[in-house]
Amino acid sequence: MPLLNVDKVSCGYGDSEVLRQVSMRVEEDEIVCIVGPNGAGKSTLMKTVFGLLHPREGSVAFAGHEISQLAAHQIVKLGMCYVPQVANVFTSLSVDENLEMGAFTLPSGDIDAAKQRIYDMFPRLKERRRQMVGKMSGGERQMVAMGSALMLSPRLLLLDEPTAALSPKLVDEIFDRVVRINQTGIAILMVEQNARQSLQMAHRGYVLASGENRHEGTGPDLLADPNVGRLYLGG
Repeated sequence: MPLLNVDKVSCGYGDSEVLRQVSMRVEEDEIVCIVGPNGAGKSTLMKTVFGLLHPREGSVAFAGHEISQLAAHQIVKLGMCYVPQVANVFTSLSVDENLEMGAFTLPSGDIDAAKQRIYDMFPRLKERRRQMVGKMSGGERQMVAMGSALMLSPRLLLLDEPTAALSPKLVDEIFDRVVRINQTGIAILMVEQNARQSLQMAHRGYVLASGENRHEGTGPDLLADPNVGRLYLGG
């Protein structure tokens, strides 16, 4: 049984249908990337998986539980955390305080140990633990957002465009952190516009277009597919 199984999900906003019979899965310890053009429904899929939207058709199962109609806070308790593309940190709070906000379901006695684990993973954040996040760079803010989500030691981490608007150097650094997080045993489902680079590190990938599955396969297989390259990877 996959850790996450999305089966023929259709979903949208109001009368608009964005996803049409989309299916995908994430196995334990995998990195799975979702790529595709703008407007393909990638972020809508992430919100549906995390309970911010509910499917009109189909089902979503996580860790053996049907979660299609659960609220996001209920899904968090099952072991899934989500880092949205925007509004993913508290800019008026310090790094330390942001991490504590991410630990909202942890017993108070476990918070310091969880913070130390995050600081071991992101040493730059430890150096800036008292700094207001609103005064940090985009790459540092993204590390804070990821660190806050990891405070709960999720089984699955959802990342929506983690490298958006970052310099090439910072893109490399964030991708390196994603790989390191995965190596600790956390599965990752990631939406990315840096399609080539994300597929290079992914175990598997899915290409969405117009709200539908178009291609799926291992990262290398999708990169080698001439149709995927021509239509979705820029050559």
